[in-house]
Amino acid sequence: MRLRGVGKRHRPGGPWVLRGVDAELPEAAVLRAEGANGSGKSTLLRLLAGIDAPSAGRITGRPRPTAYVPERFPAALPFTAAGYLTHQARTRGLRRGAAERAAGEWLERLGAGGHARTPMVELSKGGGQKVAVAQALLAAPRLLVLDEAWTGLDVAARAELDRAVAERVADGATVVYVDHDPRRLAGFVHTVLRVAGTEVAAVPGPARDGAAPAAPGAGTAGRVAVTVTGPPGATWPPVPPGASAPEAGPDGALRLTVPAAHSDALLRALLAARPPWHVRAVEPVPAPDPAAGADPAGGARP
Repeated sequence: MRLRGVGKRHRPGGPWVLRGVDAELPEAAVLRAEGANGSGKSTLLRLLAGIDAPSAGRITGRPRPTAYVPERFPAALPFTAAGYLTHQARTRGLRRGAAERAAGEWLERLGAGGHARTPMVELSKGGGQKVAVAQALLAAPRLLVLDEAWTGLDVAARAELDRAVAERVADGATVVYVDHDPRRLAGFVHTVLRVAGTEVAAVPGPARDGAAPAAPGAGTAGRVAVTVTGPPGATWPPVPPGASAPEAGPDGALRLTVPAAHSDALLRALLAARPPWHVRAVEPVPAPDPAAGADPAGGARP
């Protein structure tokens, strides 16, 4: 997906909210939009999702299907929760039986199965937000745009949305999001879209910076160190080939190294675990001194 010279203003002759935006959104990647309040983050997300059309420039290659969770979801609709989700699934091409199953499955995953027959107008703010998230995930979108989608969700539903993001990316989809918590999906972000002064600057995120340079003469892609913490009861996922054994730090965090080529697989496994692990850092491992040799975990031998 490409943006070329994209600009947006909300009325003819009005001020530009965004202008001259050039960017590329890769497949199988997470992109985070950052900027001050009122900088144009939500406008950018609406353009990416196709909700708004640009006032200038072009957006090409938008994946289909595309799904969007707005910052404010209009929950006062004349449906029950399951009825609304079934209707949304039908409009996206699912047959009635499949639509009803998808609606029920996502309500259960997000902890709202007991509200399937509740009228939308009677849902709490958190219940309405769960429906907003569910409608975006019904049809396995190839582009998922989330504008403060975690706000209003309980802890379990937030973790489930984290897992859903990992699942979509593992399936090759692109996810773009805004969230007030800087730790949200930390270590999993491919690109940061910094929005300021009508401009958008795309800079590498931790998941793209995480590949270490090859050790001199080694002919390999280097290693990446991943630091994580897990909630009580978190199960350690299967690790990819070449990963070191996790080592506990004084603060309770676990650190392990993995070949850079397998780092994405490890991050997906950590985020898709039930409950998910919190990725605190993804860092390149310094190349070892060739004279000292290297152990199988990527560190220098004593």
